[in-house]
Amino acid sequence: MKSGSSISSSVMALSKLPLYSVFFFLYTSLFISSQALSSKIAVAQIKDQQDNEPFVGINMGEDVSNLMSATELVSFLQFQKVTHIKLYDADPDILKALAKTKIRVIISVPNNQLLAIGSSNTTAASWIGKNVVAYYPRTVITAIAVGDEVLTTVPSSAPLLMPAIESLYSALVAANLHNQIKISTPHSASIILDPFPPSQSFFNQSWISVIQPLLQFLSTTGSPLMMNFYPYYVFMQNKGVVSLDTSLFKPLTPSQEMVDPNTLLHYTNVLDAMVDAAYFSMKSMNFTDVVVLVTESGWPSKGDLKEPYATIDNADTYNSNLIKHVLDRSGTPLHPEITSSVYLYELFNEDLRSPPVSEANWGLFYANSTPVYLLHVSGSGTFLANDTTNRTYCTVMDGVDSKTLQAALDWACGPGRANCSEIQPGENCFQPNNVKNHASYAFDSYYQKQGRAAGSCDFKGVAMITTTDPSHGSCIFPGSKKITNKARTVVNTTSPSNAAGGSRLISFCSSRISAVDKALKTFLTIIFSILLYIPFMMFKP
Repeated sequence: MKSGSSISSSVMALSKLPLYSVFFFLYTSLFISSQALSSKIAVAQIKDQQDNEPFVGINMGEDVSNLMSATELVSFLQFQKVTHIKLYDADPDILKALAKTKIRVIISVPNNQLLAIGSSNTTAASWIGKNVVAYYPRTVITAIAVGDEVLTTVPSSAPLLMPAIESLYSALVAANLHNQIKISTPHSASIILDPFPPSQSFFNQSWISVIQPLLQFLSTTGSPLMMNFYPYYVFMQNKGVVSLDTSLFKPLTPSQEMVDPNTLLHYTNVLDAMVDAAYFSMKSMNFTDVVVLVTESGWPSKGDLKEPYATIDNADTYNSNLIKHVLDRSGTPLHPEITSSVYLYELFNEDLRSPPVSEANWGLFYANSTPVYLLHVSGSGTFLANDTTNRTYCTVMDGVDSKTLQAALDWACGPGRANCSEIQPGENCFQPNNVKNHASYAFDSYYQKQGRAAGSCDFKGVAMITTTDPSHGSCIFPGSKKITNKARTVVNTTSPSNAAGGSRLISFCSSRISAVDKALKTFLTIIFSILLYIPFMMFKP
């Protein structure tokens, strides 16, 4: 605070200025103050929305044959209403294509770059300049994931982890981006021992020399603890102890719930128990202000003979229920006030992955952008809303021989009881007159009659689900939006999401701020006009 004498001095100094100068000084000061206040309010409102709104993002692996171009990929993400993605590198083409899209991205430092970055501040600064500063803020980079499951997959690099994180952070500070972009490192769930009951969980003591300074860094910088949590593996390793229903977020009776005997907290799903195990593990080390971010979670849709639970039905159930669970914002039993955001694993099936079979079958889509299965997330917001139960069709896959196709067509129109009247001679879908065209219509008829249920678009491997309407000319496929428009007004089946509510809140706040700002400007303009008029009145002869 200023002292009384200094205030008096300031007043005396002002009194010596010409009257119009004093008026201009007062006006300018008030105007700048109002602008600064409005700006601070706007930033605070938007920041609150960013920090408090849980979301579902998606991982993007690139071990995919015939992967679409970066531009096509980003267009696909926008079409699917994906708002958050995580890369396993810092692909320059993707980062460039993401510019001005508002899609938020976590970029990663691959494990094989830890040595160079952890050993040299110059290399870290160069990495930040090349992969962050070159794109931000046009591309909204929200965090940097340093390595991936370093402690458990490349333990020899563990001593380099914190030096790499600290060097990258120093480079962010130098670029004045440390408040906008967080730094952390994803861990395997196996760094947490005795995960159930959660209250008894603790970090593997072998890694305390790394985990202790990491948690201190995360606490100091407000960064999340990144964890890769897979209830699928928990179930597979504990069959008979952990139920499939608990792993898949299915409804449970009270007697089926898992109860922590120390806290008496009831757990209705495995993921919540895993998240709380992380919180209890941090609490045992006296850290209670670090939030858990689930950087990977998912369920494979196909496996080998030793993976009987890797099925389309289970993958659909898990991921659909996971999305609903996050967007419901129900938190965990330990922290009902905190809902961890989750990045699904993953966008595409990575067909170039090595065995087992499940490794290549975690994706929601094939590389050609057709869905592996359709998520049932209707009513849970706009995420992947273009690929839920409304706009999907069943058509013939490319490269199928006509004999196999004819057998499938005969079954669909016979025992399958598909409506094949439209592919008869003279009807709208008879042309082009070939088995592929007729089979696509019959397959889609059967698929739609089955309620687009998982497994109803297979026909012994000759059919696939697509989001592209196969209707052509006067031939309207079953379930088409075109036929729906004839029958009734189309109603969007997805109810407004929490994110939409957040957008409305931001819009409201922005409008309110704009109104306040406008009122202040109007008021000050009037005052300034009066102040300018006063000198003329005072010196009027």
